[in-house]
Amino acid sequence: MAHDVETKTDRNLAMELVRVTEAAGLAASRWMGLGKKNEADGAAVEAMRKAFDSVAIDGTVVIGEGEMDEAPMLYIGEKVGMGGPAMDIAVDPLEGTNLTAKGGPSALAVIALAEKGCFLHAPDVYMDKIAVGGGLPRGVVDLDNSVQNNLRNLALAKKCDTSDLVACILDRERHYEMIAKCREMGTRIVLISDGDMAGVMATCQPETGVDIYMGWGGAPEGVLAAAALRCVDGQIHGRLIYEDDSQRERAISMGITDPNKKFDIFDMAKGDVMFAATGVTAGPMLKGVRRTPHGATTHSIVMRSKSGTIRFVEAFHNFTTKTWTPN
Repeated sequence: MAHDVETKTDRNLAMELVRVTEAAGLAASRWMGLGKKNEADGAAVEAMRKAFDSVAIDGTVVIGEGEMDEAPMLYIGEKVGMGGPAMDIAVDPLEGTNLTAKGGPSALAVIALAEKGCFLHAPDVYMDKIAVGGGLPRGVVDLDNSVQNNLRNLALAKKCDTSDLVACILDRERHYEMIAKCREMGTRIVLISDGDMAGVMATCQPETGVDIYMGWGGAPEGVLAAAALRCVDGQIHGRLIYEDDSQRERAISMGITDPNKKFDIFDMAKGDVMFAATGVTAGPMLKGVRRTPHGATTHSIVMRSKSGTIRFVEAFHNFTTKTWTPN
């Protein structure tokens, strides 16, 4: 009986997380294509923070909008929720602020939740990452292997040629050498302008066509990506990249004893993990918010590592005035 109650509680909490990402996604979508990324981000943050007030947890933000003196809401260390089990929260109210401002693809509102102490406290620096989805042998890719060897090993595990693989990489000058090596192997590439969280998530679902994510992106987004991959038995390695000594010292002050450590998925997100994301703009995995004169439709994903369940949630939100507030 206790197990049944626990399972039901987990399921209810997972759906509560979807309501929080829906609120952020709806708020951000009002700014889609208007060229105002800060306004879009601010709207998502405010809506997400308000929605947390009705979630039955004693939550602490460990991945958020920055330090207390840098962010008015969802700052690192902020308490959220209406009371309940102690949980750590990792959030990105709007992953893809530039994408939203320009009307580009795959902007997301994202949350991950785990028991206290289970998320890596990652500073806001770059992280070198490599990630693949589920159903593959452990160690099939490794951050310390060459691009060529990783592609060969992945192709062998998938029983295909390297020319059958698709890699997702941020379109940045720092990745030009990596891109060239992929092309030498015949591996096709999806270059994205922003939003590497969506790029990593794309490895989770076969219908996206993405087999592997490689390259530098944000470290906080790496922790959120690890949470998503935990729910599908995926794999990710990450290593922090520092631009100066102050960033290295910041990592040490946050409890990272080896600032050069290669983190695996369980270093970044251990224990039982829940993950939810709502599409703000349309992408290969999630549809964007679609607004009508009387409401809006959202498309979300919610995953739990305990059950391995992936649920897609499509919801219609009925509202008729500009003062509408999400439930």
